[in-house]
Formats: sequence, C-alpha cells, structure tokens
Amino acid sequence: MRFISAEEIDKFVSPRDLVEALRQGFADGCEAPLRSHFNMERSNEDDATFLIMPAWQKDGAAGVKVAAVVPGNSARNLPAVSGTYILLDAVTGQPSAVIDGTKLTTRRTAAASALAADYLARKDACEMVMVGSGAMAPNLINAHASVRPIKKVTIWNRNGDKARALAAETATLGFEAVGTDDLEAACKTADLISCATLSTEPLVRGEWLREGTHVDLVGAFKPTMRETDDALMQKCRIYVDSFEGAGAEGGDVVQPLNAGLISKSDILGDLFGLTRGEVKGRETDTQCTVFKSVGHSLEDFVAAVAVVDAVGKAGK
Repeated sequence: MRFISAEEIDKFVSPRDLVEALRQGFADGCEAPLRSHFNMERSNEDDATFLIMPAWQKDGAAGVKVAAVVPGNSARNLPAVSGTYILLDAVTGQPSAVIDGTKLTTRRTAAASALAADYLARKDACEMVMVGSGAMAPNLINAHASVRPIKKVTIWNRNGDKARALAAETATLGFEAVGTDDLEAACKTADLISCATLSTEPLVRGEWLREGTHVDLVGAFKPTMRETDDALMQKCRIYVDSFEGAGAEGGDVVQPLNAGLISKSDILGDLFGLTRGEVKGRETDTQCTVFKSVGHSLEDFVAAVAVVDAVGKAGK
C-alpha cells in the first residue's frame, strides 16, 4: 500500500492537471452518495464537523475520505480542514493508497472552483480578490491562475496582518499582490472574487459587483453560514458544484431559497451539466455569475486517482 504525502501531491500534480481530471470526472460521473455530515460539539470554541465521503466506479476503484472541519484551529495556526483519503483497489477492494486528505481537499476544492471559472469567468479576467487567507487561499489563487490570465491579486482577511503576509508570499510567485482592509473597494474593480471563509454573516455585497464579475464561494458550507448577501445572489446567474449538495448545505443558496428571494429554477446548472454541455455557462461579458461549492465526494475520488497515477508515473 502506498502512502502519499502533501509534499508529493504538490510536487507531482499541477493545478491544471487536477482541473482537467475533474472536468473528465464530472463528465463521466461515478457513484457518489451524499456525504454523511455530523456536528461535533465543543465547549470552549465553535463546534466542529465530522465528514465521511465515499465514492466508487462501477467495476472500478472505490474510495472514502474521513475529514474534520475545526474552526478553532485558526487560533492554533492549523488548517480548519484535516483528513485522510483511502483508495481501494478496483479488483480486490484492498486498500491501495492512503493519501494526505488535508492537502487533497484543498487542492481538489480549488480545482473545482477553477473548473467552474473556466465556464463562468470572463476569458480576460485578470484581477482577482481573495477573501480569506487560510489554507485554501493560495490554492485558489494558483488554480484560478491556471485557467485565467490572473495578474493582480488583492487579499482581504479580518486580520489584516494575515492578508498582508499572504500577499507577500503570493508576490513571490509572480503576481502583483497586495493586502487590503477595504474589501468594498477591492471588489468594485475585480474580475473574479473568491471567498474561502467560515463566515456566518455576508462579506461581499451585490451592490459592489461591476458588470462581468464572477464570484466563487468555497467557504460557508453549512446552512447557517454566509459569505454573500441576498442582493448578490439575486444579481448573479447561479451555478453550483452539485444540485443535491449545494441546495441542501450551502447557506448562500439555502438561505435566500428558504426566504423565497430566489427559486430552484434560478440555479442554472452544476458541474455535471457544464462539463457535459447540457447547460450554458457565461454567454456575455456583462453577466455576473456566482458558483457555490460545498464539496462533492466525486472530486476527492477523481483527485485521489489522479494523484496516485501521477505519483506512480513519477516513481517509474
């Protein structure tokens, strides 16, 4: 059985590699039940979440991710999301690989957002705003830059020092990068806004969007969480990673749905439909679009297979 580290994932699998693996994976599909989702109560900090996410192919491999989302880890300088992925052999069902699930999660999540952006963001999108500066942020920046000509990145965080630190790190990768305390001003000039926070209150507002902006929502994975206001969801053409998941879990979709401010028909498509050509993505440069991701076990499974193949080829 192979053990694959976070370092090996970063070394042997590029952001664009995972985007293309997910493009094919969503087009092909697999068996992927809705994830099991359990609340873990904590006495002196926000509750944690325990996730179990299985997926498999008919006559093929199978896998499962066991993960925890612990908001309190921010104070410990640890990622909020941690986990392990176990991939099972297609023939015997024996474990064939154990993969660093924390790195796999951040990389596949970023790749799914970039895949959506490849259908929804303007082709010339070059100015990005990153809302949040946690473990997801650098992965999202690199993934979006693999599908769009991102040149300038403005980073905002409730803790301005963390935003500026990530901006300094991002600048070493060849981007024009700055930290900001003025999220409104940054959003008003952005081509692409990516949010990866655990916020329970709206951060980005619809009135801030200029024509043609694409908004990527990665955080706020519970119905009680929120990264955008109702005006933004009403202003934008809405897409999700999967109808089943985002329609039940993501607060940015669930809350305005429950309030009657948007309807299910306003959710125009998911990654299955986009990759199969069954729904249209962006049609004009003036449309505003939003993509809401809550995670799908297909993404972990496809990414795990791609990682095992890439590491295996590198070792030959």
